[in-house]
Parts: sequence; C-alpha cells; structure tokens
Amino acid sequence: MRNGDMMRLQRTNRTLAGWLVAVFCVGMATAARADVAVLVEQPYGKLNIFNPGGHSAVYLDHVCAESPTKLRACKPGELGVVISRYDGIDGYDWLAMPLVPYLYAVDSAAEIPETVDRAEEIELRDTYRRKYLEAIVPDLPDGSAPGGNWYELVGSAYDRTTYGFQMKTTAAQDAELIAMYNDRKNKQRYNGMFINCADFSRVVVNRYYPHAVRRNLIADFGVTSPKWVARSVSHYASRHPEAGLQVFEIKQVKGDLPRSHSNTGVAEALVKRYGLPMVVISPEATAVVLAAYVGHGRFRMPKNAPLLDVSTLDPNGEGANMTVSRAISKPSPGAAAALAPAAEGAAVAVDALRDGSHNP
Repeated sequence: MRNGDMMRLQRTNRTLAGWLVAVFCVGMATAARADVAVLVEQPYGKLNIFNPGGHSAVYLDHVCAESPTKLRACKPGELGVVISRYDGIDGYDWLAMPLVPYLYAVDSAAEIPETVDRAEEIELRDTYRRKYLEAIVPDLPDGSAPGGNWYELVGSAYDRTTYGFQMKTTAAQDAELIAMYNDRKNKQRYNGMFINCADFSRVVVNRYYPHAVRRNLIADFGVTSPKWVARSVSHYASRHPEAGLQVFEIKQVKGDLPRSHSNTGVAEALVKRYGLPMVVISPEATAVVLAAYVGHGRFRMPKNAPLLDVSTLDPNGEGANMTVSRAISKPSPGAAAALAPAAEGAAVAVDALRDGSHNP
C-alpha cells in the first residue's frame, strides 16, 4: 500500500473512531434518566386580589446550583434545583435555589419544622439569607434584613401549597439547558403581563418538549398563568405517554400562617371574583369572558394528589441523586391512564383534563 493510501486510511479510521465515541457518549447521556417538574404554587394572602394566579417555578432533579446565578450537573447525593423568574432581586432575571432551602429555608430535610409561625418563618429566611445570599441580598446599613421580593427564594412551603407536574428528561437535555442559561445574559426582564414567572416555566418546558406550552390567547388573553402551564403540560402528556407524567403535591407547612388559595387563570379570576359587577356593568362583556373560560380555560388542579415528602429523599441513596418519583407517597398513573374514566376522589385527578381538552 502506498504512503498516501495509508495516510488516507488512518485519517478515515480516526474519523470513524471519533464518530463512534461521540455516538456512544450521546447514547449514554440520552439513556440517563432525569426529570423536569413544573411547580404551580398557590396564591396566598388575605385578599388575594392582585395575584390570583400564584407563582410558577421549575424543578430539575439532575441540575444543581453552583450559585444562585450559575447552574451545573448535580453531584452524588444532591437533590436538584428550583429555578424561576423574579422581579426586583439585584437586577437578575432568574435565580436558582436548591430544593430543600427553596421550600423550607433550611439546609437539610432533617431541619424542616413540623409547624411554623410568622416569627419563625422570618427568622428561618433571614438566617439562610445571611448565610448564603448576602452577595445578592445584602444587609441594610443598620445590619437588618432588606425588604423586597428576595423572600420568595426560600421558604415557599411556609406560605403555600405547591403542585408538581413532572416529565422525563435526559442528561443530554439537561446539559444543553445548563449551557444555555450559563451563557445567556442574566438581566432582569420581568413583566407581569408577558414576561412573568409562568412564561419562564413555559420556555423551559418547551426546551425539553417543543411546543408543549403555548400562550392562551383566549381564556388568559395572551397572559401566561401558572395554571395554564399545568394544564398545557398535562394535556401534552396525555397525547405523549412517553413523557411519563407524574403529578404530586407539596403541602403547606402546618402552623398559624394563613392558608393559601386555589390557582386561577385570567378569565376564571374575572368570572369568579367580579362576575356579578361585570354583569351589571356589561352583560355582553361578561358573556364573552365566561365563554372564553368555559371553552378554553377550565382545568381542575389535582385532587388528593400523591404527596411529595422531601424528608424521604435520601441523599445517600443509590445513583447520582434521587428523582422526585422516589419520594412520592404512592405512584401516580401515567398520562394515558389519567385520561381514563376515574372515580371521584382518585389518588391523582389528572382525569380532570377532560374539562379542558382543547389544543393549547
């Protein structure tokens, strides 16, 4: 064989070997199981007028926080990260918090209190802030805690109940998401109408499942609501059983704090809160809003959903970390079974999707 032919053969072999390695690595990454869960957090407060939709965040069980503004793959024993869009926190668009602190403002599940009052909630949040968040939420000149929305970063479960809508992902998809958000400029973009927390969840879910969540131009008038994201994810999973939909609930911590309220969409909130005055002012407009809600906005949040007990997430368990499904009190049926007729009070009321089965 001539030298030129030999060199060409060697180059071909090196190229083939490189492709085989790449295919092997991608295959391994694709096979690795991970999860993304949309968190739909109930609104709270005595009046609950200005934000009846509540809050939306995303939980990723194989992605962790190097810092509140930088993501990385989880190490063994880590439980993942909650990411969301916020308004007025040191000029950032999104911030990332470990799961347990996000829910309970403590470092570990062993420290989660069984009950909490307002003074304890404030102390837990401020203690965590002083320990880990001084860089983005510094003390006031007199050494006291600042005001603002930073409290939304920690202790969510003290204020409200949260529902989770979880679907399968892969390590390769997680790696792409990490790279995208670490490379993108993290500058505040919040707008309550069209760039809100639910829009952030919508964009993240669509990175994993393209076109799974679209804006509701009819019932929500183009505003993305947390409840609409939940409905869209559930409806998508009903048509794609391979997504492996799991539904769970994180109960509000017991105590004397006011209990949170049900989530509503835009048209739903108008009908339920202001229906009578609207009828008096404009029966025609009221009819339009009611038709929009009934035709394109109805969705019942899960009833008696399986509970996610964070204290059962064993950080020393097998595998790189623990998925949400391992801590759910009892298994949730898949999306296909969720659409089958079910008795009232079933463990996971995903069958309620039949109330709003229009395309998102």
